[in-house]
Amino acid sequence: MDLKSILAHELKSQLLSDWSEKDLYDLIETPKHSHLGDLAFPCFQLGKTLKKAPAQIANEFAATMSSPLFSKVAAVGPYVNIHFDGLKAGQEIVSGILEKGKDYGTHTFGENRTVVLDMSSPNIAKPFSMGHLRSTVIGNAIATIAGKCGYTTEKINYIGDWGTQFGKLIVAFKKWGDPEMVKDNPIAELFVLYKKFHEEAENDPSLEEEGRRAFKLLEDGDEEVTELWKWFKDESLEAFKTIYSLLGVEFHSYNGEAFFNDKMEEVVTLLQEQHLLEESQGAQVVRMDDGNLPPCLIKKSDGATLYATRDLAAALYRHRQYAFDEALYIVGQEQTIHFKQVMNVLKKLGYDWANEMKHIPFGLYLKDGKKMSTRKGRVILLEEVLHEAIKMAEENIKQKNPDLKDAYAVARDVGVGAIIFHDLKNDRLNDIDFSLEHMLTFEGETGPYIQYTYARAQSLLRKAGELGPLTFDGLEDAESWEVIKQLRLFPEIIEKAWQQYAPSVIAKYLVDTAQSFNRYYGKTKIILNDNEQNSRLALVHAVGIVLDEGLRLLGMKAPSEM
Repeated sequence: MDLKSILAHELKSQLLSDWSEKDLYDLIETPKHSHLGDLAFPCFQLGKTLKKAPAQIANEFAATMSSPLFSKVAAVGPYVNIHFDGLKAGQEIVSGILEKGKDYGTHTFGENRTVVLDMSSPNIAKPFSMGHLRSTVIGNAIATIAGKCGYTTEKINYIGDWGTQFGKLIVAFKKWGDPEMVKDNPIAELFVLYKKFHEEAENDPSLEEEGRRAFKLLEDGDEEVTELWKWFKDESLEAFKTIYSLLGVEFHSYNGEAFFNDKMEEVVTLLQEQHLLEESQGAQVVRMDDGNLPPCLIKKSDGATLYATRDLAAALYRHRQYAFDEALYIVGQEQTIHFKQVMNVLKKLGYDWANEMKHIPFGLYLKDGKKMSTRKGRVILLEEVLHEAIKMAEENIKQKNPDLKDAYAVARDVGVGAIIFHDLKNDRLNDIDFSLEHMLTFEGETGPYIQYTYARAQSLLRKAGELGPLTFDGLEDAESWEVIKQLRLFPEIIEKAWQQYAPSVIAKYLVDTAQSFNRYYGKTKIILNDNEQNSRLALVHAVGIVLDEGLRLLGMKAPSEM
């Protein structure tokens, strides 16, 4: 049982029998400064019920509450601050972690519920840039956190495999493409052709019309252009899967935009049947006046459907396919209005489940303060960054631990982990200015720092040798209690990260936990043949459990040696 549960139970049994332990648990806070106590119970909500000032209630509660696990109960203004007995409470916490192992921090509130995640979604025939890293790693971490909370997850990679740009690419390939060069290095060559098309189109606007005509042939099923499109798509997916393998990310579905080509007419029919479509300058729209949004474009004046039509068809398909309880769209914040429109249309159609669709926005990677652009060639390739990170990690290992076994595998875990953690430690709504130097720094608040702390803990356990089962009989020093208090937060942190769809909550917690453990390690000799050695090693093992599981939730590996 964690400390908050203990306090909630004592509050209910001693003072607030009419309250549920869950409601009391949710009110309990952790003071910012440890000298104020380990937990605090605010009395504001009790003021009206008990018709007393919150500070008076706090004083009365502090004078009444007691438990063998409490060392001190004090009123500070409207708060009841609780100091726990580190020896007794620590035994409860650490023993619980050792008993549960990797299951520590697991929640059950998501059981029998399904979450669908729309994430990553790169465009075929274009390199996988840093611009797609955020959706990929944020989405993957949210999915893993959801699984830790009991949810069934379905990760969908909504590949960008349709649109006018493919007509342009087909024109570019026919005019300037070398089939052998494309076969040898498809993504890079197709990218060169895509950029060349836009450069040439600036001087020859007629190319744009050629591109539109080529895409019309693709829409009409022309055999030659369809074969080219399929080739571009197959080659792109193979290249993408190489990167996903490096990142350790898997998907349940790669159904992209083209998959919904034959499913959009149903959307148009449904909107017509419910008299929701209106004509506007020749186009078909759904008005959004009630939501203070611009009209949602469903069909252009030439009859072509749009992104919104496709996303509506995808939402209908996914709800039928997965019967989701939540659908999360991990897409950049520039698409906020679009998703508001899509969800609004579904609600107008009478689909209550649209209330469970959520856009999870995030900021951009910037290059020199500007948005990355594939068309303008202002792009940083993710695969190159990953390999550079692995190379740097290899060089670091050669210098510091040249005899390390499986050095490349460790370098891969550390290098890739550095990239993932650098992204996830940032609040997802913040923009990140790309800096390879900062991203690959292996000191400070970084992924390698946490991985190294985990490896240090494992090294201590190896040095201790075969000591039999580790049991925690309690430690009385202040430093160990600070570590234990940090470990007890893990279940709360996971729940908070899920509620906020914020992997950064876990990333920041892992930094704090690693720092807390390293302070303890710096002041305490762990392996010392005395009565407390087994408890110290048990604490080290508990730290390892939390760091390992926390890194897993972020999509990272925890090497046992570095």
